[in-house]
Amino acid sequence: MTPFTVPVEGLTTDVHLPDGDGPFPAVLIRTPYDRRRHRAELRGWARRGFAALVQDVRGRHASPGQWHPYDNETADGAATARWIRRQPWSNGQLVAAGASYAAHCALTLALDAPTDARPDAVIAAVPALGPAETAREPSGVERLLARAGWWAAHGDRPDSDEDALDKALAADPGLLAHLPLTGLPERLGRSLPSWPGLWRHRAHGRLLSQAEQAGMPLLAVGGHHDHFAEDTVALWRRWGGPSARLLLGPWGHGLVAEPGADADPAHRVRLGELYTGWATRALTGELTPGHGGAVGLGGSTLWTTADTEGQPRTHPLRLLHGASFTADPERPVSSADLTVPTDGPPDRCLLVTPPLPRPLDLVGRVEVGLRAAADTPSADWALRLLALTPEGVAQRLAVGIVRREEPPGGQAEFTVGLGRLARRLPAGTRLRLEIAGHHFPAHARNPHTGGDPVTATRMVTSRREVDAGSVALRLPVLGSRPTPTDPVQEILR
Repeated sequence: MTPFTVPVEGLTTDVHLPDGDGPFPAVLIRTPYDRRRHRAELRGWARRGFAALVQDVRGRHASPGQWHPYDNETADGAATARWIRRQPWSNGQLVAAGASYAAHCALTLALDAPTDARPDAVIAAVPALGPAETAREPSGVERLLARAGWWAAHGDRPDSDEDALDKALAADPGLLAHLPLTGLPERLGRSLPSWPGLWRHRAHGRLLSQAEQAGMPLLAVGGHHDHFAEDTVALWRRWGGPSARLLLGPWGHGLVAEPGADADPAHRVRLGELYTGWATRALTGELTPGHGGAVGLGGSTLWTTADTEGQPRTHPLRLLHGASFTADPERPVSSADLTVPTDGPPDRCLLVTPPLPRPLDLVGRVEVGLRAAADTPSADWALRLLALTPEGVAQRLAVGIVRREEPPGGQAEFTVGLGRLARRLPAGTRLRLEIAGHHFPAHARNPHTGGDPVTATRMVTSRREVDAGSVALRLPVLGSRPTPTDPVQEILR
């Protein structure tokens, strides 16, 4: 059947129906990223017997109204779901699907909407759980570069300019270093009234808490190199529906279209076929109850089951330099550059492990315990773990950052989580751990005055002392080689 476009509750929606008389189950994608990008995806769903719909959210592209990120999605999604179920071609069954912000739309429909509007199954890929989760680390540190890029591209405008921040940085490489950060819209040369309000969102976990009462199956999909990887895993773990599946590969935010350096051809997955196959089984009640799925082990050809988890093991570290260093906001450690300066005073504490005597399989959370002090009332501690291959190539493995507010000069003992790893490291690999005061521009610079990094107009240096002997790198090591599995079979089980 020829696709058609209709206003659904005033919002522009493309509909693609399968051949035949129906009625059909439906899949709904609500997106701020232009519904026209999903036309091939709609055809794929329709070929497999689904009525496929994609909608521009309120105020974006062809849909009228004002665009207020995260504000209208529950009500608009519920109205659309009810409209779908009233159509003669609908059999009443509905799958809510989406990636990134579109996954947020699917999740709010599943968890916030009235019961009669909720979908029967949810596909959430690289999910943006909410404004607080996207803008800040769990420790409260601001994710500056990612949010500046998103707001420059999509914020407070009906269309998108994906390269807006890159173009602005080309014209002014110091763009993100200007103070205060609330002045970014002026330097971009456009109105962004929602930008300051973004940083007032601090409460994490609302959707995760509601996920425990979910009443439908979930397929959560993510990448190890995606900044929402931990949120994806947490959503899967806490989902209370009859079944939950996790697919996690060595990919970035673009999933299979954005493989990491550690990805192998064996980690390629036909996501379209997998989504439709899973949705069919979810709607017919054929999925095995409980949590399951598959995780791809980067640096290998392996997939292993989603419940595979290594045991924490502490690895010895040797101090190279920087037990005392200076965190200078005017010369912050770069989040983009893996090289370490060899001249001038240290700007980070640097430690390394001996070469690995044998290959190491890591699956699970990485943590570092340490004892350290800062001479300022507020201090960020940014830790970066790299693999130094036997060939001498530095590869980023994990990053963690926390904000500490303590009496100046007093030593404190604390732990920094560096996220999750699913990686095989070959024999001869050395691990390099960096402890710094900044990770810029990925994260906003702490001004060290106790002031808010978003509104600060003054910054001071911070002298740091690390008790190198206290630093404990805890890695999630598998005691034996993981048993290989087929990711498609695990998802469809």
